[in-house]
Amino acid sequence: MPQPSFTLGIEEEFQVIDPQTRELKSHIQELFAEGEKRLKDEIKREMHDAVIEVGTPICRNVTEARREVTRLRGEIIRIAHNAGLRIAAAGTHPISHWSTVPITNAERYNQIVYDLQMVARANLIFGLHVHVAVEDNDTRIDIMNAARYFLPHIFALSVNSPFWIGQNTGWKSYRAKVFERFPRTGLPDYFRSWSDFDEYVQLLVKTGCIDNGKKIWWDVRPHAFFPTLEYRICDVPMRVDETICFAALFQAVTVKLWKLYSGNMTWRVYRQALLNENKQRAARFGIDSKLIDFSKKSEVPFELLLDELLEFIDDVVDELGSRKDVEYAREILRHRPGADRQLRVFEETKDLRAVVDYIISETEHGIPLAS
Repeated sequence: MPQPSFTLGIEEEFQVIDPQTRELKSHIQELFAEGEKRLKDEIKREMHDAVIEVGTPICRNVTEARREVTRLRGEIIRIAHNAGLRIAAAGTHPISHWSTVPITNAERYNQIVYDLQMVARANLIFGLHVHVAVEDNDTRIDIMNAARYFLPHIFALSVNSPFWIGQNTGWKSYRAKVFERFPRTGLPDYFRSWSDFDEYVQLLVKTGCIDNGKKIWWDVRPHAFFPTLEYRICDVPMRVDETICFAALFQAVTVKLWKLYSGNMTWRVYRQALLNENKQRAARFGIDSKLIDFSKKSEVPFELLLDELLEFIDDVVDELGSRKDVEYAREILRHRPGADRQLRVFEETKDLRAVVDYIISETEHGIPLAS
């Protein structure tokens, strides 16, 4: 079995903010035109008009990925500043109501809105997508089956959406709760092989459920057009350091699982229904959750499971050059995920506009010439 390339691609979805009102601002045509001129196909429109997505080129390693993510954030932040606007990275906007944000006029989005109506119009959320190249189809499915177990662990570190239309939701990732209203979301089921997965996709296409595999929006999926596993569970994080940490973790888990399978070893595959229990706990409580260790049949504090995860991938991170990046997870544990930091600002100020200002400043952290 040839070794996959394990190259990376990272996509981040950002909020466009009016710095006076702190509300979401539908991006004016000049702003997006300037972005397309400077970034070409690295910038994309999303379903709601106040959302901008940027995606890196293929990166050979985490070091390249950090450089590209930093470059792209810097470009859109500067473009927004020049237009009198700001860029913010959080899974939901603390204040704006989805009903006030226009839908982008494009055939694909118009069809989604026709199919899903208010569920689609209310889907005003912002995520992080990390692609890890695994070129062989069956290998990609095998790794996806096993990787599902680790997704709630990484997700708990990424939670960054406690507020929704001016309310404290009580959830650390309310984005996850909004998105689960869509069909074909959440943690995927187990598939025996690539042909088993492909039969599922073709059945959905044949029966008019979808027109292609891109309308399968699972937390991890084989991408419909590229030979990658696309990890989609995380809220978009405020800081570049967090984005790179999560990308490094996803890459390392992918590589470690491939090493097990290539050595004819296995990782136990758990039921989707069990894995969803851990995802719900992570969405509600973040790193304060007790996740379930299914092999021990017991609840375990998140810190212990993070230790186990980092130990599991320890023998691959040096060859990937990502040890410092994966160990940043311990910094997130110390300084708290984005949701907790947002909540702390609100507790101190009682002002959601101050929370928006904080998100903007954190989004610009470490970006050269951001201001």
